[in-house]
Amino acid sequence: MTEAIRSGGCQCGAVRFRIRGQLGRPSICHCRMCQKQFGNFFSALVTAPDDGLEWTRGEPTYFQSSVNIDRGFCKNCGTPLTYRHPGGLEIAIGAFDERDDLAPQIQVNYASRLPWVDTIFEQPVHQDPDFYARQEQIISFQHPDHDTDVWPAEGLKI
Repeated sequence: MTEAIRSGGCQCGAVRFRIRGQLGRPSICHCRMCQKQFGNFFSALVTAPDDGLEWTRGEPTYFQSSVNIDRGFCKNCGTPLTYRHPGGLEIAIGAFDERDDLAPQIQVNYASRLPWVDTIFEQPVHQDPDFYARQEQIISFQHPDHDTDVWPAEGLKI
């Protein structure tokens, strides 16, 4: 049996990681600190195995958000990457290259959720084909969802 290996990183590619081993339980956290860290309604995180994380390009910069918790992010592009606490390290699910099988299994700090978060996916879906055609014309400087030997691409400055 082969060992599970996963990779991921920030939006600009300055910070990349590789994880070997079994990930913990994926979760959503509704606490206010996670809302602020991610600039979103909640955070989606999964626990990294104790000795299975390797930073393959750069490393996160950390902000201590409370007495025993700090949060890692890319200092170049601001992508939230980690939540480090006394029990271990959690990685942002959105930072993984492959994340289809990382659906959250539990919600924590549920009492702190925004009151409308339970109904956001009941809203209408934008179906304008011209909108999507215009989106395809955008030239993205985002790192691709796989490891690269060299980044940024030639000509881009971080």
